Amino acid sequence: MNSRGAASLLKDSISFTDVSAAGLFEGHDLLRRGFTSVKNELLPSHPLELTEKNFQLNQDKTNFATLRNIQGIHAPLKLQMEFRAVKQVQRLPFLHSSNMSMDILRGNDECIGFEDILNDPSQSEVMGEPHMMMEHKLGLL
Repeated sequence: MNSRGAASLLKDSISFTDVSAAGLFEGHDLLRRGFTSVKNELLPSHPLELTEKNFQLNQDKTNFATLRNIQGIHAPLKLQMEFRAVKQVQRLPFLHSSNMSMDILRGNDECIGFEDILNDPSQSEVMGEPHMMMEHKLGLL
């Protein structure tokens, strides 16, 4: 053991980036992540749950494959670049975003769906303190 002792070993083994504002022994954050359940993480609750979860991804893959067969490789590549550009533009985390530009690219701007009627941001329980949410997004907490 070196002359600095056991305290230096403990200090050297813990990086300061891992320490949050609540300390080393911070528990599971129920407000941000909700209740945890091992059963929910292991098995889907319904056989169609995985299909529904990946529906948009599967639909995009099918559309890209069709577009590639009809117009060539440039069309899906251009559309994917536009998707990436639209995903990078965001509002502040505490403000609701309708993602209208993404709906326009996907062709969903003229459709009324389940989320349009029952996803009212004024009734959302996700609204939090703006300063805390920005600090969490920037990694300051």
